[in-house]
Amino acid sequence: MLLLVRSDASREAELLALRHENQMLRRQLGVLPRWGRADRLWFAALSRLIRRRRWAEVFPVTPATILCWHRDLVARKWTFTDRRCPGRPCACRPVKALIVRMARENPTWGHRRIQGELARLGFRIAASTVWEILHGAGIDPAPRRAGPSWRQFLTAQAHAIIACDFLVVGTILLKRLYVLVFIEHGSRRLHLAGVTAHPTGAWTLQQARNLAMDLGERIAGLRFLIHDRDPLLTIAFREVFTAEGLRIVTTLPRTPRMNAICERVTGTLRRELLDRILILSERHLALVLREYLIHYNGHRPHQARHQRPPDTATQSARDVAELNDLRTVCRRPVVAGMISEYHHAA
Repeated sequence: MLLLVRSDASREAELLALRHENQMLRRQLGVLPRWGRADRLWFAALSRLIRRRRWAEVFPVTPATILCWHRDLVARKWTFTDRRCPGRPCACRPVKALIVRMARENPTWGHRRIQGELARLGFRIAASTVWEILHGAGIDPAPRRAGPSWRQFLTAQAHAIIACDFLVVGTILLKRLYVLVFIEHGSRRLHLAGVTAHPTGAWTLQQARNLAMDLGERIAGLRFLIHDRDPLLTIAFREVFTAEGLRIVTTLPRTPRMNAICERVTGTLRRELLDRILILSERHLALVLREYLIHYNGHRPHQARHQRPPDTATQSARDVAELNDLRTVCRRPVVAGMISEYHHAA
């Protein structure tokens, strides 16, 4: 306010004195001063009152620096924070998991089909959001994943497959016994064809006929028989099953994984029974295996059947909180006491 009442000559003289003092201080210091936020604000405000061509003479910084300061002030002022909207909310984690689950369980569904299913359930979500979630999870578009996976394919064909293999058992006198076992892939039902010390083609043929009679009407639901290239499994052995409409699938040499389920059940027989008991004779082995067969098909739980035995269609469910007294669960030893079965007390 004092500058306004002064004369022009007085102001010009003071400006000249201050400019001369400024130049002298620059020569003495030789370094660039550090400008604070208030200094930048003051220079930016004065720059609007002075012509741009004189900025280099008046201000101790370059014009580009002043313009940068001014842009910074404008950016700080006009942030438009009051006009910002929160935008579309992000999809929560359970919804993302549900979208991925629908895509994996239904390979033919695209992102729009999944969006429609979510809308039917009451979840409003954009189709583009569904696509982004599927893309982030590494799931290809529907046409590229329309085909069933190997797990789905084998599960769908399991009820039509039966497999067989030989199990070799050594007796206490180091005599070798041969056991021909069959297993149905779908139900995991195990069949003991026979036990012999001298297997022949005629013997395997008779065991095939016996199995066909034991299966009865269930053999009509089977379509494939898997076995290895053992010479004891002769052409006559195969013709028994081809006459019933089964197709013979022979595994490759030294490829036990092509008959994995049958190899797994022979390993189960060894781990749970044969490695824990001494076999005296052929009759003893047949007796032990028949008793184990009853336990395997009627009581032993299987992961592929949701912990149900092969001969059990449904499993009763009980609340864990109901188990207040351990005496309500009874143990029953089977197979010469080598295996335990547990039942509810009557």
